[in-house]
Amino acid sequence: MKFYKKIALLIVLGVIAGFSYLGYQGFFQHDDCLNTSDLHNPLSSSKQKQNGIEVVGNPESIAVLVNKQNLLPDHYEPTDLVYPDVRFIFKEKIEKRQMRAEPAKALERMFSAAEREGIYLAGVSAYRSQSRQESLYQAYIKQDGETAANHYSAHPGSSEHQTGLSIDVSSSTGKCAAQDCFKDTPEAKWIEKNSYKYGYIVRYPEGKQQITGYKYEPWHIRFVGKELASKVYKKGITLEEYYNDYMQVDNPVQ
Repeated sequence: MKFYKKIALLIVLGVIAGFSYLGYQGFFQHDDCLNTSDLHNPLSSSKQKQNGIEVVGNPESIAVLVNKQNLLPDHYEPTDLVYPDVRFIFKEKIEKRQMRAEPAKALERMFSAAEREGIYLAGVSAYRSQSRQESLYQAYIKQDGETAANHYSAHPGSSEHQTGLSIDVSSSTGKCAAQDCFKDTPEAKWIEKNSYKYGYIVRYPEGKQQITGYKYEPWHIRFVGKELASKVYKKGITLEEYYNDYMQVDNPVQ
C-alpha cells in the first residue's frame, strides 16, 4: 500500500511542477515585455561583423534595430517590396516608391486617416538599395564634407531605408520636403501625434541626436508595428532607448 501511495504522490508533484512551469513561461510573455518570438528576435545579431561592426541576424523583422552600430547584411534586399497606393511628390514608379507589404498597407491607412482630417501627405523617399545609399552618401560627403554628412546620412548598409520599413514624407505640395522647415508644418505636427496609431514612429526625434546618431528628422518615419510604436510614442523615447531598457533584465520596460 505504501508503494502505491508513493507513486500517487509522485504523480501529483509532477502535475504541480508542470503547471508551475507553464505559469512561469506565461509571466515572461506578458504584454508588458517585448515578445521577441513574435518579432523574430529583433535584438539578435549574427556573429558576423563588417569592419568591426555587428551585422543584424534578423533583417526581416519589423522591429529590427538598424543604426550605426547594427548593420544590415551586405546588399540585403527585402523580398516583399510593393508600391503603396499613396501619393508621392513624383510620378515615376521607381525604387524609392517601394516599401515592404505590411508597412505599405499601414501607410495607406494613415494617409487616408490624415486626409479625412484635412491633412494631405505625400511620400518623398521610401526603399533605398545599398548601392543607391552609397551613391547618395558619397554625394553628401562631396557636398558638405564627411563630418557633416554623417549627421544626416547613413553609411551604406546602416540605412533604415534599406529595410523597406521607413519612408520620408512631406505635404502633398512637396514644400519643405526633407528640410528642417518641415517641422513647423501641419503635416509634421499631425504625423508626430498620430503616426503611432498606424504602427509608425518618428525615428529621429528632436533632442535625441546623441542616442540615434542623427539630427532631428520629423519627416522620417519608421514602421515597427502598433504595439511597439505605441510604447515608444507614449514614453517619448527612441527605438535605441526602448531596446536598451528591454535588455536590462532587472529593469524591464513596463
